[in-house]
Amino acid sequence: MNKYQAEPYRIKVVEPIRVSTPEEREKWIKEAGYNVFKLRASQVYVDCLTDSGTSAMSTHQWSAMMLGDESYAGCDSFFRLEESAQDITGFKYIQPTHQGRAADYIMAKIYAKPGSFIIGNMHFDSFRGHAELLGAKAVDMVIEEGIQPKVSHPFKGNIDTVKMENFIKEKGAENTPLIIITVTCNNNGGQPVSMANIKEVSAIAKKYNIPLMFDAARFSENAYFIKQRETGYSNTPVKEIVKELFSYADGCVMSSKKDGLVNIGGLFCTRHEDIHILANQLAIVHEGFITYGGQSGRDMDALAVGLQEVVEDSYLENRIGQVRYLGERLKAKGVPIVEPIGGHGIYVDAKQFAPHIPQAQFPAQSITIELYKEAGVRAVELGTCAFGSNDPITGEETYPDLELMRIAISRRVYTNRHMDVIADALGAVYERREHLKGLELTYQGPIKALRHFTAGFKYINS
Repeated sequence: MNKYQAEPYRIKVVEPIRVSTPEEREKWIKEAGYNVFKLRASQVYVDCLTDSGTSAMSTHQWSAMMLGDESYAGCDSFFRLEESAQDITGFKYIQPTHQGRAADYIMAKIYAKPGSFIIGNMHFDSFRGHAELLGAKAVDMVIEEGIQPKVSHPFKGNIDTVKMENFIKEKGAENTPLIIITVTCNNNGGQPVSMANIKEVSAIAKKYNIPLMFDAARFSENAYFIKQRETGYSNTPVKEIVKELFSYADGCVMSSKKDGLVNIGGLFCTRHEDIHILANQLAIVHEGFITYGGQSGRDMDALAVGLQEVVEDSYLENRIGQVRYLGERLKAKGVPIVEPIGGHGIYVDAKQFAPHIPQAQFPAQSITIELYKEAGVRAVELGTCAFGSNDPITGEETYPDLELMRIAISRRVYTNRHMDVIADALGAVYERREHLKGLELTYQGPIKALRHFTAGFKYINS
C-alpha cells in the first residue's frame, strides 16, 4: 500500500449544510415524535440514517446520464445497463426496478407461499414485510457468533448450515420455497459471508431443489472482505470474486442505491428464463415496461457505470477504510460496537451502551435521539422497534437478539472530519449514558416489520 494515500477522488461540487442549535434540535425531534425518520433533511447536520441512495456520483456517471434514452420501450439505456449487470453478476436475465424493495416484492410474489418458510442469514425489513403480507415466514439462521457483538469472527454473516438443513428436513423442502443470503448481512453490523459458506449453502439448496437468491445490495463490500479475510483470495481482483460469488446462486435482488453508487434503482436478476418471464409480468404491473422498470434512462446509464466503479479495489479500500476509521475512534472512547467493524457503517451495541434501559423501552432509539440532540447526527435504530415481533402462540412481544443503533456512512460523501464529529458527539453521549431514558410507543403502523419508519414515541413518565 502506498503510504501517501488519501481519498481516490477530488471534490468538484459541494453541497452546503447548516449546523443547528441544541434548542432547535430539541424542538424538531419532539415535533417528529422522537422518530428521526420524520425529521426534515435540512434539520440534519451529518446524515447517517442510511447508506441507501445517498452516494455521490462520479464524473463518469454524471456524463453517462447525458446519454439517457427516455424511450418508453427498448431504450438504449436499458441495454447498456443489461450488459453491465450481466458482466458483473453473470446472470443472463436482468429486470430493472425503481428500487430494491420493488425487486424484493417481485421475488416474494414468485417464491413466497402462504404457510411457507423462507430461510436467510438475517432478513432485512423490506423482504420480511413482503413475506408476511403473503403469508410466509422469514426465518433467520445466522451463525451463533453473528448475534454476539464482541465475538471476533471474520464472517459473522454466515448461515448456520447444520441448523438450516435440519430445519428443511423438519418442515419439508416443499414448504421451503427459497433461501436468501444477504451480502453483507445488514442486521448484525454489515458483516460479510464467506465464499466457503456460500458454497455450502448452495450445495444444500441444490440437494433439496430449493432456489437460492442473494440480497446483493452490498455485494462488492462482501467481496472485498472475502479478499481481505478468506484464504486463497488475497491476490484475486474483487470483480472476479464477485463473479464467483454470484455463480453459486439462481439469481439476486439488489437495491442499486447501495453498491450501484446511484440515488435510485433496483435489479431483479436470474439465470432462469421462466422466472424472468414472471418477473417481467410483475414489473409491467407494478413498475412500468420491462426495459425501464420504473427508472429513467439516465438513471440506468448512471447505474451501468456505477456497477463497474464499485468493484474497483481503490474505491473499496477507501470506502471500508473510512468506516473502520470511525469504528476505531469510537472504540478508543469506550463506545461498545459490533466487532469486527463491518462494511457500510458502525453498529452500536445498545444493550451494553445503556444497560439500565430494558429492551421493551427501546434503548437503541433512546441513543439515536440523544446523538441527534447532541450534534445533529442522524443514525437509525435497528433493535426492538425495527425487528421486534410477536410470539405466534401467545401473541406476546418477542425481542431481537441484537439491540443496535446503526451509523450508516454514505459513499464518497463525507470526509474523516465528519467522522470525527460523529465520534466526539457519541463519545459525549456515552459519558452521560446513565441519564438516558426509556421510551414507549405512541403509534405503530399495521405492518409490524415496517413500523419503525412511521412510529411515534414519548419518554416514559414524561
